[in-house]
Amino acid sequence: MVGLERAILPLIAEREFGLTSKSVILSFIVGFGFVKAFTNLAAGRFSDRIGRKGLLVGGWIVGLPVPFMLMWAPSWGWVTAANFLLGINQGLCWSTTVIMKIDLVGPQRRGLAMGLNEFSGYFAVSLAALASGYIAAAYGLRPAPFYLGIGIAAAGLLLSIFFVRETHGHARHEAKGQGGAEPVSFMEIFTRTSYRDPNLFSCSQAGMVNNLNDGMAWGLFPLFFAAAHLSVERIAILAATYPAVWGICQLLTGAISDHIGRKWMIAGGMWVQAVGIWLIAAVDSFPPWMAGAVLLGIGTAMVYPTLLAAIGDVAHPSWRASAVGVYRLWRDAGYAFGALLSGIVADRFGVVWAIAAIGGLTFVSGVVVAVRMSETHRVTIR
Repeated sequence: MVGLERAILPLIAEREFGLTSKSVILSFIVGFGFVKAFTNLAAGRFSDRIGRKGLLVGGWIVGLPVPFMLMWAPSWGWVTAANFLLGINQGLCWSTTVIMKIDLVGPQRRGLAMGLNEFSGYFAVSLAALASGYIAAAYGLRPAPFYLGIGIAAAGLLLSIFFVRETHGHARHEAKGQGGAEPVSFMEIFTRTSYRDPNLFSCSQAGMVNNLNDGMAWGLFPLFFAAAHLSVERIAILAATYPAVWGICQLLTGAISDHIGRKWMIAGGMWVQAVGIWLIAAVDSFPPWMAGAVLLGIGTAMVYPTLLAAIGDVAHPSWRASAVGVYRLWRDAGYAFGALLSGIVADRFGVVWAIAAIGGLTFVSGVVVAVRMSETHRVTIR
């Protein structure tokens, strides 16, 4: 669902709605990011209280109108509203699938499970971005590329209703095996995950900055490449390369973190992302841009499943879903902060400076992990 937008929605803003301000164009990501962030928070809390499957099914019901709204939107406000619904859809569906996989797998294989989960999602983002770009080049920016979204939403809903089973009981069983934990209030979980626990804080800030640069890539990269007179097909290739590398590499990176630990996978991944972003900002031709997209994908793959596995390492099973929700609140708020910051900098100083500034923040985030975080994987510690 997200992949359908990555190559073409900023182009629709410029070419069909006549928008010129980068801040206004990126408003759809701001809305998506904030709505998804707070939906993540609610999904984590309610997963602990009422279970997982009902939230998953509800997320897909909310996602059904999105492709129709994008196809027929008469104004940019409709596009922004569609992305509010997409944020709710993604917050409910992704939070519950992550929590359910953590429920189902033991701590020694948690990184592998998160890698498989994130691979499936972001490889699909890549395929959808590539497909929507080629369909748009052949049939126009609207409505044809969004026909795919109708099938995707329907398939997600039917699979969730008929094939997914509730996993909350697995978390309860694991909690009993680890001994009872003292009751923890939601505010306590929120403060621990946000800033009080140095490991959870390190994960939360890294997740936020990771999606901050992803929000910039989603909104600015297509406009940056279009300004260099690339065709829609070539923009689609670049837009698809980053999540494709990100998705495929997660088959390895999550499992690697189970063997070598979490901390340096996260710090190193943030630094690799920064180098990829700076390379894209520094050059003006297709091959180096492709290399930058590959580096950005590798760095993100090092970080994404490892952060989720680290949260699972630290949080007790009795409040783990809530901690995942708080982490995902900060992580996906990064979409909104990235779109706001990069849009403002791009309007004031130019797109190149906006891209370079986001690269600098990504590098600093890796330094924070290196300084504040301890190794969280129990097998590695032993």
